[in-house]
Amino acid sequence: MSKIFRFIATYVALAIGAAGIVVVLYAWNLPPFHGTIETTNDAYVRGQVTILSPQLAGYLTEVPVQDYQRVSRGDLIARIDDRIYAQKLEQAKAALATAEASLSNSEQSRKSAEAKIQSAKAAVESANAAFDAARTTYDRTQSLLEKNIATQSEAEKNRAAFNQAQAAVHQAEAAELVTEQDLNTIVVSRKSLEANVESAKAAVKLAEIDLANTRITAPQDGTLGEVAGRIGQYVSIGTQIGSVVPTKVWVVANFKETQLGGMTAGQKVTFTVDALGYEKFTGRIERFAPATGSEFSVIKADNATGNFTKVAQRIPVRIAIEPRQKLTDRLVPGMSAVASVDLAQDGGAVAEAKLD
Repeated sequence: MSKIFRFIATYVALAIGAAGIVVVLYAWNLPPFHGTIETTNDAYVRGQVTILSPQLAGYLTEVPVQDYQRVSRGDLIARIDDRIYAQKLEQAKAALATAEASLSNSEQSRKSAEAKIQSAKAAVESANAAFDAARTTYDRTQSLLEKNIATQSEAEKNRAAFNQAQAAVHQAEAAELVTEQDLNTIVVSRKSLEANVESAKAAVKLAEIDLANTRITAPQDGTLGEVAGRIGQYVSIGTQIGSVVPTKVWVVANFKETQLGGMTAGQKVTFTVDALGYEKFTGRIERFAPATGSEFSVIKADNATGNFTKVAQRIPVRIAIEPRQKLTDRLVPGMSAVASVDLAQDGGAVAEAKLD
């Protein structure tokens, strides 16, 4: 009897061992149970979390929002004391007014210089007319002096008037050149004044931007994370005062490289989320990462030293969540998921999904 019991116990133990092996092979999806469905539990819901930080330094005077509050684009998250920046804007506007006034004065100076040029030209014409008259008188006196009709003193007097008229012509021409140079100086300085006006306008624009940046607003629709800003808190440039999580989310599933043989963009994916009672969702493969996760790590493994054990690497796969599904509005970044892809699904459907 003892031999029979030992014989039966041996077969029971062998049966239990074989059953255990079968269960392990089935659980790990290994041959002969390896099917067309590839599954990974290394999957997570992802989204673009935007960190909110000020571009200016100052004290927070208003924080009208609370943690986990829904916000729309443009909603006020926090306000920095804007008194200094408002005064800087007024100062910049005053500097712009001064620059524009200087430019207006330059325009008046240009018109005045042009009028002076016209006056100088008239003076030159008048001096030339007087010079012609003095020369005619002098020539006539010289002719009469040769005939002993005019006196020597009269000839000398007309000679002096001729020289004086000639000097007046030179003086009028020089005055005209001076007025022309004055006009050139005004024209050249006007370009500098125009540059000053443009610089002052830019300063006003910068001051307006700084004043607007005292209001920290939501960049897009979404839900706030923890609001770290507090009224009266001094913040500097880059201080994190909160974050916004947009409504658009997706899934990143990290499949082993040995599972990617039949995967292509557009294939249908089913996944469950732990936090939602393993509710089943559907999606489509959008794209594959350009490298394995280990390639993006800060410290990369050096496989060229010591003993080597080959380890299958994982490649992130981005999965778009199909719209209008139950509970999709409750999916938030960071949730754990289990994703599955049937590699035997119809290739025509995959191609059609790509076109969509």
